[in-house]
Amino acid sequence: MKIQQVEGAKAVRLFLDLPKGLYDSYPAYVHPLDKDIEAVFDPSKNKLYRHGACARWIIFDENNQVVGRIAAFYHKKMKSKPTEIQAGGFGFFECINDQKIAFQLFDLAKNWLEDQGFNAMDGPVNFGERNAWWGLLVNGFDQMPNYQNNFHPPYYQTLFEAYGCQNYFEQFTFSRPIDEPLPEIVQWKAERIGRNAKYRFCHLERKKIDTYIEDFRTVFNQGWAKHPGVTKMSPAHAQSMIRQLLPILDERIIWFAYYEDAPVGFFIMIPEINPIVQKMNGKLGWIQQLRFLWNLKVKGVDQMYGIIFGIVPDHQGKGLEGALIHASSSFLQSKNTPYKRMELLWIGDFNPRMLHLVEQLGAKRTKKHITYRKLFNMELTFQRMPVLK
Repeated sequence: MKIQQVEGAKAVRLFLDLPKGLYDSYPAYVHPLDKDIEAVFDPSKNKLYRHGACARWIIFDENNQVVGRIAAFYHKKMKSKPTEIQAGGFGFFECINDQKIAFQLFDLAKNWLEDQGFNAMDGPVNFGERNAWWGLLVNGFDQMPNYQNNFHPPYYQTLFEAYGCQNYFEQFTFSRPIDEPLPEIVQWKAERIGRNAKYRFCHLERKKIDTYIEDFRTVFNQGWAKHPGVTKMSPAHAQSMIRQLLPILDERIIWFAYYEDAPVGFFIMIPEINPIVQKMNGKLGWIQQLRFLWNLKVKGVDQMYGIIFGIVPDHQGKGLEGALIHASSSFLQSKNTPYKRMELLWIGDFNPRMLHLVEQLGAKRTKKHITYRKLFNMELTFQRMPVLK
């Protein structure tokens, strides 16, 4: 076996192309766009490099064929709290079904992170936002992955767990038809909120995007920044996150809730573009860009997915979540949009309130991912992700 750190164009190409041969027998697989993967490893595009580092490797068999890859990374937030367990991250793991090779890859990540002062690692995770490339797929192999979400063969779970990786938390994907009526209790709560003149709902308008970005940041910092591992969002970060969506943004599916004109909730959805991406083999040259825009803007896609949902604490538990879903669904139906189904991603098992809400909305579980934790010292005590209160 030969191990090579990924440096230079040739090694990058081998790193990017490896999954193509692994997934020939999985019709649902979508090969990611090369630019999306490489953005993670580009210091000029990934701000986490300012206070962190990353390394990645490929491994060759005796025939000089690439048979595995992995990346390891850390940033200062991972060491921001003086706790017993300091966990770095690993991800972008791909490997043939060979435990020896898989363990060599895991060891590369482990040893590199130990040298950086970590005593555990979480994975597969992203060197970036949680909404992308996070978790190991363990259920839903017949379902097309969502854009920038992981798809894995079933044998990966065996490899991870044989190495000693433990289930840190689970993430679920839910799906529901747009035209399916909400359950009666949710409709009743939504209609009750709708009768309160102090509340109003609207979708984003591109001409006022800077205002909506700041409203998004306000709600996020009140509703999400209190969660473990989530820090307050700066104006620059909020601008970057929303503006990255501009090429595929549909203002009709990004919704906000206001109370006495103060932002109190948001529900951000984007078109599900993976049916288009699946045909592009990872490439996005100018010809592919034209085809992409034609398929997205002219032909249209019939599915969307929510990437983030937020309600400020003072308005949680009042039915505002359902009211936002109700307002957006009613609007989409009335405007005869192409959307037929919505998916809700990244609902963690450590967030029972959100799980209950989504199931109350009549959504069905379609996929499950697991984020694992590997302790380097077996004298440490493993604990699952704390449940949100």
